[in-house]
Amino acid sequence: MWEEFKKFAVKGNVVDLAVGVVIGGAFGKIVTSLVNDIVIPLVGLLMGGVDFSDLQIPVGDASIRYGAFVQSVADFFIVSFSIFIFIRFINNFKRKKIEEEKPKDDPKPSREELLLMEIRDLLKQK
Repeated sequence: MWEEFKKFAVKGNVVDLAVGVVIGGAFGKIVTSLVNDIVIPLVGLLMGGVDFSDLQIPVGDASIRYGAFVQSVADFFIVSFSIFIFIRFINNFKRKKIEEEKPKDDPKPSREELLLMEIRDLLKQK
């Protein structure tokens, strides 16, 4: 069982996943700071100085903190949009790199391809 675990743990996919989780956590902190420290105060200012985190409705001895919910929803949309933009940027970069690596000229057909084309042409003549 230990050997099987070692094989699993050192696979490239597991290491890539671990790196992705660490980077994703750091990216999440950046986006959370963006939302909490920049976006939410600006939206609150545009709405007349409303601070979302303090919005609540008292219900008996408890209170419904709908402001925290609004802030969480805003966090979700901003994080989702940020990740979308980041992935889109990476995909465009990969696409450009692949297009640059494509050969400009068509390579000459191999001997096998020439032979197959000749056979095809003979079959078409019959």
